[in-house]
Amino acid sequence: MPYPLRPGTMYMMPTHFGPMTGPRQGPGGKAGVFSPDQRKIMTVSVRFLTDAGPIESSLPPGFSLDGEPVVEVFASYMTEIAWLAGRGYNVLGVRVPVVFEGKQDRVTGPFLMVLWENLTDPILTGREQLGFSKVYCELPDPVVHDGETHCTASWLGFRFLDLKVRGLQEVDPQAPAPVQHDNGTLRGVLHYKYMPRTGTWGEADAAYAVLSPDQGPGAAPQAAYRGEGEVAFHKARWEDLPTQYMIVNALQALAIKEYRGAAIEHRVGGGDLIDQRIVT
Repeated sequence: MPYPLRPGTMYMMPTHFGPMTGPRQGPGGKAGVFSPDQRKIMTVSVRFLTDAGPIESSLPPGFSLDGEPVVEVFASYMTEIAWLAGRGYNVLGVRVPVVFEGKQDRVTGPFLMVLWENLTDPILTGREQLGFSKVYCELPDPVVHDGETHCTASWLGFRFLDLKVRGLQEVDPQAPAPVQHDNGTLRGVLHYKYMPRTGTWGEADAAYAVLSPDQGPGAAPQAAYRGEGEVAFHKARWEDLPTQYMIVNALQALAIKEYRGAAIEHRVGGGDLIDQRIVT
């Protein structure tokens, strides 16, 4: 007799071993067992102004730039994650400010163009369940020396990113400003989910915008520092990054017209994104 799938329960391949366990569902399909989340997070970020054209040509349907084409490159280093039984992982992301104009929804916020992670489990759950554009890379902890914090990213030995911040001064860790929703406009982090249809290449099983909604101002960082920084993506041959060279080279080709500051923040806690939704 075929096994039934329980309604309202999250599954991922392979489904035949029962409900999956991950950031939004505990053992045996139980919800809410990893709340409150008390992970420790250090985020290093650099922002720069670039030309609008290359960014606009990379945006999915319904997306357009919102204001200046300021690119933020950030690396977050996380420990003590409850759904991983106290383990951690690191992420590297690139985002730009956008507006999404759909038939029903209007959304403003950062578009997460790509998110590298150094662990398979959050990559799979984030791609399949949430629609994040997640891929794998090696993300060692940053090196801190002589007043400089140096972050790197690589894939099977090919280093494709260097990010450095320096001249840091501690600032008052202010909580984010309250979210403003004008004329029904939503706000949050935007993504574009795409899943190919097996056997019908070039067609999609899923292709739509998704939103990680803002839930209010949230807590202030435990500590915050501001300073100067720089970022460099290194041009790759196909032989260097067979499945990612086009991502890295597109980012490497972005002109850095001026830097817009750098930061390090330390936070405690994070959400499980159970409120992730499609926007149309």
